[in-house]
Amino acid sequence: MLDVRAINKSYEGQALLRGVSFQVAAGETVCLLGPSGSGKSTLLRIIAGLEEAEAGQVLWQAEDLTAVPVHKRQFGLMFQDYALFPHRSVLENVAFGLRMQRLPRQEITHRAEQVLRQVNMFAFAHRRVTDLSGGEQQRVALARALAPSPRLLMLDEPLAALDRNLREQLSAELRRILHTANIPTIYVTHDQAEAFAIADRLVVLHNGQVAQDATPAEIYTRPASAWVAAFFGLGSQLSGRLVQVSPALIETELGRFQTTHYPHQPSSGQFGPDKLQAGQAVYLLLRPNGARPALPGDPPGLNRLEGVVTDAVFRGESYRVSLSAPQGVEVSFDLADAPGIGKPIQLYISPEAIQVLPTHE
Repeated sequence: MLDVRAINKSYEGQALLRGVSFQVAAGETVCLLGPSGSGKSTLLRIIAGLEEAEAGQVLWQAEDLTAVPVHKRQFGLMFQDYALFPHRSVLENVAFGLRMQRLPRQEITHRAEQVLRQVNMFAFAHRRVTDLSGGEQQRVALARALAPSPRLLMLDEPLAALDRNLREQLSAELRRILHTANIPTIYVTHDQAEAFAIADRLVVLHNGQVAQDATPAEIYTRPASAWVAAFFGLGSQLSGRLVQVSPALIETELGRFQTTHYPHQPSSGQFGPDKLQAGQAVYLLLRPNGARPALPGDPPGLNRLEGVVTDAVFRGESYRVSLSAPQGVEVSFDLADAPGIGKPIQLYISPEAIQVLPTHE
């Protein structure tokens, strides 16, 4: 439905977006995810027509939208601050966009009430928006964006103003609403957990480029780079050098590690066993749930890590144990039992919990 091609944008001589491309399919929710300043909101405004790109195209069903003004793109945009009218009721706020379309009054009321039911806010139709909680205002703003039946819905950090508990509660509800509406959606956020809960697919931005474009499950299991793995907090990382390629044997300052896991990049094919060679610098991703205390029968001198316990935090089913390893390296793993703080420990890291990542970003 939407095809964003090679978008470039700069501010004050600094490149903000550098050749950003991605697509949104019918009924799909795509999250634009990245740290603050990565260009997410600017990209959204370019798609909406509120800003112009210096290069690249935005196409809707193969039609170039460059010359199409904002009000004719038929896209819905929901801002972070909701931008509700405080002097109007909930129903009047939702009906505002429909009145701009000059629809008959009866149809406006019917569609506004219908979309309020969709977001579970029909009982609040005649309340002033100033009497609503933050979560209720968020639903009203979403209903207003949905009411005109936009071809594409764009949400810019819609849960950012809410506290953590409410964000977690509403993210699951928001996913249900978006799937029920079946409208292609771009959802901007910097919150990884929120993106995983809502998105069908993630477009991760870093340094003005797409660092990875994949499903949440694929990014979790196969991050495309060391930066992506660090951004999502997928585990500890070590730098090293390949001794052999398949199975991968890596020499690090903390010892030798072996694995057969590589990142999966189906669109580019830039990294994998066929792209590696002995002597190459790489990163290792050590998954937190892949460690256990070393046993005498474990392979000697392989996949072992020694350190001093600096912290142990109870996380329900396990303890997140932090270690200070030699050379000042800090790592952490999930262990069934909490070793005493200050005590030395030797761990064995399963080969399945170790992944080779490229050093380039």
